[in-house]
Amino acid sequence: MHKTSLLYGTTAILGSSGRIVSIFPRGCKKNGLMRFTLRCPFYLFRKCGILFRMGTSIVFVNQKGGVGKTTSAVNIGAYFAQAGKKTLLVDFDPQGNMSSGVGISKKQPSIYDAIAGKIPIQKTVRPTAVKDLYAIPADINLSGATIELVDQQSREFFLRDNLALLKEEYEYILIDCPPSLGILTLNGLAAADEVFIPLQCEYFALEGLTLLLQTVKRVQEKINPRLKIGGIFFTMYDSRTKLAQEVVQQVTAYFKDRVCSTIIPRNVRLSEAPSHGLPICKYDASCIGARSYEKLAQEVLDRA
Repeated sequence: MHKTSLLYGTTAILGSSGRIVSIFPRGCKKNGLMRFTLRCPFYLFRKCGILFRMGTSIVFVNQKGGVGKTTSAVNIGAYFAQAGKKTLLVDFDPQGNMSSGVGISKKQPSIYDAIAGKIPIQKTVRPTAVKDLYAIPADINLSGATIELVDQQSREFFLRDNLALLKEEYEYILIDCPPSLGILTLNGLAAADEVFIPLQCEYFALEGLTLLLQTVKRVQEKINPRLKIGGIFFTMYDSRTKLAQEVVQQVTAYFKDRVCSTIIPRNVRLSEAPSHGLPICKYDASCIGARSYEKLAQEVLDRA
């Protein structure tokens, strides 16, 4: 290993292959949880006089549970990988549903172990059944981080600083946050370049959208100015109900081009796939849910 200088006085430790394994900004201080504050843009580093682009981070957020957030992150990530994009799924929800959805045991080293400084984040990455799709699992221990981070300085940036060590490795990093607007979700928003919002086609989901967008705006102003709203997309759509049609019409009329054109319908096969630990492209690639997510994944790629 050897050192090299990056932008803005930041030092990187390079492995034998030339890849970044650790990042130390000038004057950085460690605290109880391992973290390194970057003073340079994540997407651009200078290594041996060469500029290269880092991966794009996308976070899926909705404070309401049961809207298809985890299902969307898993399946969009799977179709990214099938399109030849090396993709990393990051489960940042203590429930660990994303981990189960791709067949990863929650007993393995998790994202909590990385942000707690117990092991390097590189050792938490696991392969999945889909080529070029990798995942970092989460478990119930992550719920303790909501308490442990309260007294930490710059507590919103623990996830960001850990994922910075992986952004050279992956073209896309997809983060699944818990159904809340607490410190874990703030970490997800601080670590992301784009935020995508799944919206269930019902009245209460629509009601919470305003609060969520206000939170995103505050994050843009105070924590992560580079964060962009990539899009809003509809899930669990039932064309037989008038309410679903009205929700789509109202949201599309108000948010216009922020709304993705692809709508995810209610589909039994989509509900079954997580119990088998498989994305829908591996469970039943011919069902309407799979075809919809394949189309949505391409739309997200075009927007991101």
